[in-house]
Amino acid sequence: MRGITEVLGVLVGHAQDDDALTGCTVVLTPNGAVAGVDVRGSAPGTRETDLMRPCNLVERIQAVVLSGGSAYGLDAASGAMQFLEEEGVGFETPFGVVPIVGAAVIFDLGIGNPKVRPDRSMGYRACRAASSGACAEGNVGAGAGATVGKMLGDEYAMKGGIGTCVAELPQPGRRKPVHVGAIVAVNALGDIVDPWTGNVVAGAYDREEKRFIGPGAARRAGRSGRGPMDVYTAKDPEDLAGMNTTVAVVATDAMLDKEGANKVAGMAHDGLARAIVPAHTMYDGDTVFCLSTGKRSLSRDRAADITAIGSLAAEVLAAAVVRAVRASRSVGGYLAACDVAEVASDLD
Repeated sequence: MRGITEVLGVLVGHAQDDDALTGCTVVLTPNGAVAGVDVRGSAPGTRETDLMRPCNLVERIQAVVLSGGSAYGLDAASGAMQFLEEEGVGFETPFGVVPIVGAAVIFDLGIGNPKVRPDRSMGYRACRAASSGACAEGNVGAGAGATVGKMLGDEYAMKGGIGTCVAELPQPGRRKPVHVGAIVAVNALGDIVDPWTGNVVAGAYDREEKRFIGPGAARRAGRSGRGPMDVYTAKDPEDLAGMNTTVAVVATDAMLDKEGANKVAGMAHDGLARAIVPAHTMYDGDTVFCLSTGKRSLSRDRAADITAIGSLAAEVLAAAVVRAVRASRSVGGYLAACDVAEVASDLD
C-alpha cells in the first residue's frame, strides 16, 4: 500500500524493536513542507507544535516523527535532526542548517518492555529506511506497541497499529490530480468503528463471550434500537490516564499556506471522531499534523481549496485508522482484528 507516499515530496520510514514492542515512524519532506497542527486530546506529548502556528516565523518543516515510548519517545526526533543535518537539509542560518522536526508520541509502555523506548538511534534508523515506496502497516514503527479499546480495562483491549491511505482530488482541465494522504498510529482509549458500515473492527472485547462490549458496540446497539450507551461501564479513571493517544500526519501536494494547513489539520480530526469511539478524551493526546509540499495548485479560490482538501483529509484519515487495526497482528497477549471471529465474518 503506497498510501501517504503517493503525495509528491513525502517519504516514510519505520524502525521498531520487535521484542520490546515499541518503535517510531518518520514522515520526511526533504524539500520542506508548510506545516500545521491541531491537538484535540487532553494528554498530549509533542514537539515543535508552537512553531507551526500561523503567526510564527518558520514556514516549512522537514520531518514529523510519530513515536512510541510516551514522552521518552520524543528523543527519536533528535535522530531525525541528525539525519537531516547530515543531508544539509533544514532552516538556513549563518551557522548552518537547523532541521525543523515536529513530533508526537503515544503511550505504549504497558506492552513489551517499558524500559526500552524509541531513542535517537531508532529515529535515525527510521530516516535511513525512509522512501517513497509502499508503506508498511500494522505492527511496524510507532504501531509496534499500539493498543485500542481500553475503556473497560487492559484485559479487554486489542492490538492497534499503523495505517495509511491516500485519495485523489481531480483538477478540472488538468491531467494530474492532487493527492491527499494520511498515516496514523492508532493507540486509542476508545473502540475502532468502520464509519462506512458502523461495524466495530477492534476494541473492548470479551474473549469468553466472543463479542465486543465497549462504547463502539454500544453505539452500534443504539443505531439498531437495541439499547443506549449504558451497555458498558468505564474503568476507574486512574487506570486510564495517559495510556492512549492517536497521532497522525495528513499530507497533500496541493499548495497551502500556514493558516490553510492548520485548518486542514483541524478538519482532519473529524476522521478520528468518525472511526474512534470515543475520541479526543481526557486520557488521549490525539494530535494531527498537516503537511503541504506545494507541488500542485488547485483553483484560485483559497477557501474552496482548503475546504476540499480538509474534507478529503478527514475521509482518508478515518480509512487509515480502520486499516491500522485490520493490518495488525496479535502480539503481547493482545488479540488483533484478524483473529476475532466477529470481525472476520464482517470481512468475508
